[in-house]
Amino acid sequence: MKHVGLNVAADPFFSASYIGATGGLVIVSADDPGCHSSQNEQDNRHYARAAKVPILEPSDSEEARRFTRIAFEMSERFDTPVLLRLTTRISHSRSVVILKERVEHPIPRYEKGFAKRVLLPMNARRRHRFVEERTARLQEFSESFDENRIEFQDKGIGVITDSVAYQYVKEVLPEASILKLAMVWPFPDEKVKRFAGSVGRVVVVEENDPFIENEVRRLHLSPEGKEKIPILGELNPTVVADGLKIGFGEEDSPVVEGLPPRPPVMCPGCPHLGVFNIIKKLRLIAHGDIGCYTLGALLPLNAMDTCVDMGASVGTAYGMQLVSDKKTRKRVVAVIGDSTFFHSGITPLLNTYYNSGTGTVLILDNRTTAMTGHQGHP
Repeated sequence: MKHVGLNVAADPFFSASYIGATGGLVIVSADDPGCHSSQNEQDNRHYARAAKVPILEPSDSEEARRFTRIAFEMSERFDTPVLLRLTTRISHSRSVVILKERVEHPIPRYEKGFAKRVLLPMNARRRHRFVEERTARLQEFSESFDENRIEFQDKGIGVITDSVAYQYVKEVLPEASILKLAMVWPFPDEKVKRFAGSVGRVVVVEENDPFIENEVRRLHLSPEGKEKIPILGELNPTVVADGLKIGFGEEDSPVVEGLPPRPPVMCPGCPHLGVFNIIKKLRLIAHGDIGCYTLGALLPLNAMDTCVDMGASVGTAYGMQLVSDKKTRKRVVAVIGDSTFFHSGITPLLNTYYNSGTGTVLILDNRTTAMTGHQGHP
């Protein structure tokens, strides 16, 4: 799922941490630095720490394959879900992948486990103790985990990095010493201390939030981080080089003119065009949702007033009807696609009906999940 999908799955995700995993349980979540197709830039590394589950971060396609296998092995070994965090750039790039022989695992026999799988308070308290003990064992594992590797070269500069940022550091500072963290939580405290004590200056290069940087500061170290590397947007070699040049005395890189922007538009012949033309003509207040029809908010249509998250259109429309005058209420509509309606639009519609709400819900049924994969749905 993408990063905001884990928000929807957060309730079972946190409970799964307590229950554990008899068989392997790996949650793949892809963050979207730069908001290429998302409503926020949230950093899902925080979920791993909050739910107390380990997280792995591949830096290329081969590591994505290999780390998936490692994640299942970790899940079964430590009785835990494992979060595999990708990013837009990892998911939309290609590199050499080394295939291995498929290993078949026998399906285990189901055994009842009331104390483990039924999270009544009496059981949850005991499982919490297990989670804390498991975290301590995962901490030890993180210290010796081979993928948390140190690459010593010039010890005047030491860079701590993760995910695709590792590739950018290798390109921009090929002679620097690097601590590449594949498992950023539980954090390998002692390995980080040893690395920091072996280099002159410590710099943290990571996308989005200063997750690693804050963990390093927790160890009473003073790394250079977000004062050089931006917290906003997606990193690339140019952004990293421009950020690090201040501290390393490099000359300013020339500014290269980019291509003119080409905002996306609805496809020619799209049936949604007629719907939004009518919404614009009638000057309706349209609460939109997540999907290709969100493009109705852009020019030349400019026919959508809000877009928050999947399923929000129906609830937002009902909420506005509650606080608006009679004339305004008649202009309020919710606009939602068929796949988003099945995803999370049914519950607010039931709530609207139960509370005798009025209004119009437009379900734009194009019989596919058009924006995110063309999967089938009911």
